[in-house]
Amino acid sequence: MDDTVMTSQTCLANARLVLPDRVMTGWVLLADGKIAGIGEGSHVPRGAIDLSGDYLLPGLVELHTDNLERHIQPRPRVNWPHDAAILAHDGELAMCGITTVFDAMRVGSVVSSSKANYGKYARTLASEMRGLREAGALRINHLIHLRAEVCSETLIEELAEFGTDDAVGVISLMDHTPGQRQFRDITKYKDYVCGKHGLSDADFDDHVDRQKELQARLGAAHEAASVAAAARLGAVLASHDDTTAEQVLVSAGHGIRLAEFPTTVEAAEACREQGIAVMMGAPNLIRGGSHSGNVSAADLAERGLLDILSSDYVPAGLLNAAFRLAEIWGDLPRAVATVSRAPALAANLADRGQIVVAQAADLIQVSTHGRTPLVRTTWCGGRRVG
Repeated sequence: MDDTVMTSQTCLANARLVLPDRVMTGWVLLADGKIAGIGEGSHVPRGAIDLSGDYLLPGLVELHTDNLERHIQPRPRVNWPHDAAILAHDGELAMCGITTVFDAMRVGSVVSSSKANYGKYARTLASEMRGLREAGALRINHLIHLRAEVCSETLIEELAEFGTDDAVGVISLMDHTPGQRQFRDITKYKDYVCGKHGLSDADFDDHVDRQKELQARLGAAHEAASVAAAARLGAVLASHDDTTAEQVLVSAGHGIRLAEFPTTVEAAEACREQGIAVMMGAPNLIRGGSHSGNVSAADLAERGLLDILSSDYVPAGLLNAAFRLAEIWGDLPRAVATVSRAPALAANLADRGQIVVAQAADLIQVSTHGRTPLVRTTWCGGRRVG
């Protein structure tokens, strides 16, 4: 590139570009929200932004995060104004290098008499999110991920409240019946539920009985309704916490091509056989294991059974886990793809997730402090947002 002054275009120069197949020192030209050009060399043209040898990565794509719920209810029984919570969540993700997020919202509530009740909220929250999006108040791209709770009382009614204009991109089948999938270890489930809801031993036993009864009575109908809703809304259907090869076969029969957090090597191997992408949690990889006692993400990575990473409940963990994965594989572009290109393709978003001409100008400047990556700048659609 010559020394032409950059005006309507933005040039990011002197960066280590993490391209799909290699890392190259070079520059990227942004125009009209897209990547308009890529070149090699450390030269910095007049008017360009000098990245001083930092990495330049595609913006991260997050398919499943509970972070918005944490902002809405920062403490048990403490509710925060939704607009303020959404904007704080949006800003946090931008600073973590996430440029596209599928915000997880639960659908399916338990409203009958029980100390572990949980009420509906997704329809209202999705409308508030859409209002902020239409007002241009959000820094990054927000789509909706509906977590369909099979063990609930109101799932079918809540799914019916969503239409094709709600930007629902993913629907995941959640079966949290105690004693199986994520909570095969009932003692870990007890620690989780009692810690969250303050249940006594008797309350917990009542809760387990209620959940099992709901699954037996409504589980099949709720699963079928979720599959139908995904087809109606044009959303990707995902499984959640598959544990056995038999469960993976059921998922494949539904047309599922994305498995969130399979809990065993058996399930992950079955996903590979069925052509289902395996997504694991970044906290699992960083911590060295699952908080629920399930298979470790590192184990699956070493076996070649890991395709996508999700920040799950720690947004900053997504980039950290990608760099940790690069250490395991010895391949930074392959690791970066698990947090950019692979999740984008799994969600049918072919226009983002890699540094390639004509892709969305969603990019992050990253330096490192020891083993820890540091997000310096985030661009979304060519606009600096963090």
